[in-house]
Amino acid sequence: MQDPLMQDGSGNHGHKRKKRRGIPRLKGPPLNHMIPNILTLLALCAGLTAIRFALQAKWEHAVFAVLLAAILDGLDGRIARLLKVTSRFGAELDSLSDFVCFGVAPAMVMYLWTLKDAGSPGWALALLFVVCSALRLARFNTMIGQANLPPYAYNFFTGVPAPAAAGLALLPLMLSFELGDAFFSSPLVVGLVMIAVAFMMVSRIPTFSLKGLRIPHPYILPGFLVLALLAAFMVTAPWVTLPLVEIIYAISIPFAFKAYRDLERKAMELQDKPAEDGEAHLEPSENGH
Repeated sequence: MQDPLMQDGSGNHGHKRKKRRGIPRLKGPPLNHMIPNILTLLALCAGLTAIRFALQAKWEHAVFAVLLAAILDGLDGRIARLLKVTSRFGAELDSLSDFVCFGVAPAMVMYLWTLKDAGSPGWALALLFVVCSALRLARFNTMIGQANLPPYAYNFFTGVPAPAAAGLALLPLMLSFELGDAFFSSPLVVGLVMIAVAFMMVSRIPTFSLKGLRIPHPYILPGFLVLALLAAFMVTAPWVTLPLVEIIYAISIPFAFKAYRDLERKAMELQDKPAEDGEAHLEPSENGH
């Protein structure tokens, strides 16, 4: 009698092969799908490290840590969209990281730098900034995916985004590196800046969003040259370049408000125009023509 194990012509090897095929393989996401969340966690670590540097009075290191968190925060979302691995989990993790990096970390850095000298009012200002940051991020999360936004609104943020707000809050500290801290380390000056930035975060003021910005082809090469110069100045003179970038951003806010209102007005005019044209077509029919 023929051995049943030999019926496939391969002996025991065929039987083992069948068994091997039946072993379930462990399935998991590819490593490249984890890159956006890894970058988010690195940003979170950078934000917490900024607080550690502030506790050690290493103020320049603290600012650089927040800047690194902002760079990583800008990369994680874009890489997730590029790899088509966006998820609800990644969005929630990014929001929690933003709260620590651009809410808690700047408030603690500025409190440890100078606001602590103001006592309880200084701590209250730090809390105000953190609370406004949390409210701003919560509002942003609830607005994700809204379908009722007008087309022109997608090029604008509502209020100052958290990374930009962190840079504006750290502006007195950065200016003190280059100009001295005789004026900029005053708790009154820092407190006024913190209050202004905190309320801009939760305001309804439209600010420019660069996510949907499209550069015409003739301006691509000049744009790269400008970025190269910016990177060069960032390395050679960071405490002149970074404050200048933040000041330019602050100056752009009124222009963003005006641009948004102009687009809103034009959209309303386009909506009213068809109604007026319809009324004009109805007038001759009333005369029997």
